[in-house]
Amino acid sequence: MKRSLLLIMLSVLSVSAMARDDIVDYSVKETMAVEKISKAIGEGVTFYFDGQKHPKVEQSFGEFKTSKKTSAVGKSDKEACQWVFASAMKQLKQRAIKEGGNAVINIKSNYKGTLTSSDSTFKCGAGGIIAGVALVGDVVKL
Repeated sequence: MKRSLLLIMLSVLSVSAMARDDIVDYSVKETMAVEKISKAIGEGVTFYFDGQKHPKVEQSFGEFKTSKKTSAVGKSDKEACQWVFASAMKQLKQRAIKEGGNAVINIKSNYKGTLTSSDSTFKCGAGGIIAGVALVGDVVKL
């Protein structure tokens, strides 16, 4: 009986731990300085977060959204969030290239549909199994 009760309690606790969804801010500059992240994003498109100054827009192609998830198993929240940020940024880059743009401006976090403007941080939802980043930005030609 004690063993069964212990197993039930452990199961409930482990499900609760896996279901966590901590929304945390991480530094864009620090994340982009990680070689693995910057290599994953690549070159060819310039990114400007909301509030950052950028050259004059010559042509606008519209606003586009990303929503990426990655496995957080065996990773710290920070490591998982930085990696999924790279995936979201790469998706914005690919969209810019597809549309004929060379930059994405006014980038904001859009985690769970809540827009957050920052020129220095992005929001990431970190859980026991998955981490997620959602971004929105304007694809343009500068």
